[in-house]
Amino acid sequence: MMPISGVNTGAVQPLTTAEKVLGASKVQKPEEEDQSRQLKPVMDEYIPEEPQEPSGRYWMGKDEDGQPKIYFDDPERAADGPKQPEDAPEAEEPKQAGQGAKGPEGKKDKDETWECNTDKVDREIEKLKKQQQELEQRLNSETDEAKIKDLEHQLAQVEQELKQKDSDTYRKQNATYTQLS
Repeated sequence: MMPISGVNTGAVQPLTTAEKVLGASKVQKPEEEDQSRQLKPVMDEYIPEEPQEPSGRYWMGKDEDGQPKIYFDDPERAADGPKQPEDAPEAEEPKQAGQGAKGPEGKKDKDETWECNTDKVDREIEKLKKQQQELEQRLNSETDEAKIKDLEHQLAQVEQELKQKDSDTYRKQNATYTQLS
């Protein structure tokens, strides 16, 4: 390590000396050129888009009372329908998800109620569970290798079907909806 006192200070020149050596040639622009080149403030520009075709998407919004509401962009709806609410994205007239239009005018009754019934699906699932239990009992008591393989195959099929049907998605898709009132 070299001590600081041993550093050659002759190589470092003060700034004023360096300026004199290089001949300080500063070029200044005329004021009028500087004023003409002032930049305008950059601003966003709104370019309106043409209305797009309905795509069948859902989105959240608020109704007249400020309550949350689900809107649906129905691709099968006529293009000459009423206009969309101001807060909705570019889409056709929103339709509340899960409720169809009532009557030829398309008006909805605010007091209408619907009932969801999943009894049929529940019976299917219960039947599959009983079938699974029977196959497991038969499999445990069987001694023939060929029959054991056949029972294992049947049991795997029943378990796969039960796994598919014993879900909320399957229940919703296969439920029956009836209108009350």
